[in-house]
Amino acid sequence: MHVFVLGLFALALGSTAMAEPIIDDPYLWLEPFDNPDVMKWVHAENAKTQAVLEQDPHFERFYRDALTIAEAHDRIPTPSIIGGAIFNFWQDADHVRGIWRRTTVADYRNKDPHWKTVLDLDALARSEKANWVWKGTVCEERSQRRCLVLLSDGGEDAITAREFDISTGHFVPKGFALPHGKQRVAWEDENTLLISREFDKGELTKSGYPFVVKRLKRGEPLSRAREIFRGSADDGGYGVDPVVLHDGAGHRAIVIVRPISTFEFENYLVTGRGVERLALPGKAQVDSLVSGRLIVTVKENWTAGGVSIAPGTIVDLDLVAAVRSPANLHPGVVYAPGPREAVQAVSATRDALIVGALDNVRGRLFIYRLRSGAWVREQSPLPENSTVSLVDTDLHSDQAFAAVSGFLQPSTLWAIDAKRLSATSVKALEPKFDASRDIVEQHEVASSDGVKIPYFIVHRADMPLDGSNPTVINAYGGFEVARTPSYLAIVGKLWLEQGGVFVLANIRGGGEFGPAWHEAGLKTRRQIIYDDFAAVARDLIARKITSPRHLGIQGGSNGGLLMGVEMTQHPELWNAVDIAVPLLDMVRFEQIAAGTSWVGEYGSVSNPDERAFLASISPYAQLKRGVKYPEPLIWTTTKDDRVGPQHARKFAARMAEFGNPYLFYEVVEGGHGAGANLRETARTNAFEWTYFTRKLVGE
Repeated sequence: MHVFVLGLFALALGSTAMAEPIIDDPYLWLEPFDNPDVMKWVHAENAKTQAVLEQDPHFERFYRDALTIAEAHDRIPTPSIIGGAIFNFWQDADHVRGIWRRTTVADYRNKDPHWKTVLDLDALARSEKANWVWKGTVCEERSQRRCLVLLSDGGEDAITAREFDISTGHFVPKGFALPHGKQRVAWEDENTLLISREFDKGELTKSGYPFVVKRLKRGEPLSRAREIFRGSADDGGYGVDPVVLHDGAGHRAIVIVRPISTFEFENYLVTGRGVERLALPGKAQVDSLVSGRLIVTVKENWTAGGVSIAPGTIVDLDLVAAVRSPANLHPGVVYAPGPREAVQAVSATRDALIVGALDNVRGRLFIYRLRSGAWVREQSPLPENSTVSLVDTDLHSDQAFAAVSGFLQPSTLWAIDAKRLSATSVKALEPKFDASRDIVEQHEVASSDGVKIPYFIVHRADMPLDGSNPTVINAYGGFEVARTPSYLAIVGKLWLEQGGVFVLANIRGGGEFGPAWHEAGLKTRRQIIYDDFAAVARDLIARKITSPRHLGIQGGSNGGLLMGVEMTQHPELWNAVDIAVPLLDMVRFEQIAAGTSWVGEYGSVSNPDERAFLASISPYAQLKRGVKYPEPLIWTTTKDDRVGPQHARKFAARMAEFGNPYLFYEVVEGGHGAGANLRETARTNAFEWTYFTRKLVGE
């Protein structure tokens, strides 16, 4: 249940939150990624935590169960449609790093498809003596024959890219090969790449992402690539991104996306005249191309061509007109959200636009087709009251795949025919835990400003309302990421089957109800996110579902920051705090890893008001001597070059200095997540639920 990515300020922070922040920082020495002294400290801390958790009588069973689920052969193989075939990346006990494999569309629908291995990552890693981690592929759209295989060393965000011919099943001799680095790449055509990376020293932003785009022709060395666009070292976000869009009618649009800040972008069209800026608002995202129309999601109020557009609206732009005059746009409305709706996914088939949306945190899939110049919408016939995730679409047909699941409902893969408006169940996951005694409820509670915050609760139908139920609340609360019900395979086996209660809180900062739900908690307004979470906890206690003795909380990345804030602001509310791959030092977050990418979300210490607020909520700064905190589990990964392991290390060291109990664990391989392979991920899962069992179960 981890998500790893990125009202008015409330003054009622609790007695510990507004304390003067710690100014000195004696733990800067823990910030280098892999300094020998730092790693000696890491290994010593790991040993202490392993001695506690691995010796617990629950650990071995939890690890075995988590690994069995992770490596199970009856998992649904996620389909990717390339060249009329189905491709899938698969990991199991025999393929720890994984294999890239293919089958036919018809055979994929069978219970046991006949897969052909295309690339064995375990064998490649052995032959090259490398710790390769799969990061996906980028395939040339028109020929559907050549792909770039993206590989990471140990799981970090930086990648290498190598050209692969799927018709022969081999890397292309003397084909395109991009060396290690943080980079983005797109195929302009079969013999041309558009690449964003550090070509020369100094061509990375302050957060370590590229801002220069060059065109590279087949057979040329990287040094011969010709520049077509240059941003600035002061750009925010994750770097300039070249995007090549195609539609089923043969149209092509080349877009360069320049992030100005975390959520604001400049979008450029590459035309025969050069690179020209599209007159889109800063908070707009070019999603797709269908029937000669550029599809854009707009996330702020915008008026253009006499049309007024509200945040969260999908619009279309005639491509020919946009290329002719990028500064003079005439958008048409495709989708306008209702008050409790939010767009989640936008993609195209050959002749249709498919939109995934939420309605009160429940999934919908809509199919749009152009008829006589107007968009006509119909809803795909999928099960109600579930999470609906768009998996893949095919530009060369009207086929798509969508996954449907719920907390207790094993995932089902559906084949969508956008032309016939049909949906057929293709594969269903076998249940991974006994859910026969469990139910799901949705409640809401008023936050500190009166706004109602929804949350889901999964529990035994006969749960006693006596405050004794071991309960874990999970949330994220940032970057417009919506948290929705998904099948609780690991949580169900390791927690619900033991009688535990699981809660998912849809707090502000996320995208459950569109851009406004996110923007309510930006920068110095962020305290409302933490108030929302605390309100859910108090409601659970008031309903006598649980009590502080039996209440734990869990979150990763930005959700790890949430956990740190809740621990320091309300230490009396929890008995267990699971802080995963977190941000915790909010005074120095801009100097750590890719921190400057998130100034649009958190603010900047260069702004006096924002610095004061960041110091007031920074968990690392707000730890105090003499306060009784719950013993947290703080864990991270050495190879995390996005958030960085520095936050977790320093927070643990400060806990030790103040004499507070804690558990710290650092996975030495694996990027921003739970580990580089299935075994490492199963181990961290077992650590977490062993920890919660120790802390929350029993008297």
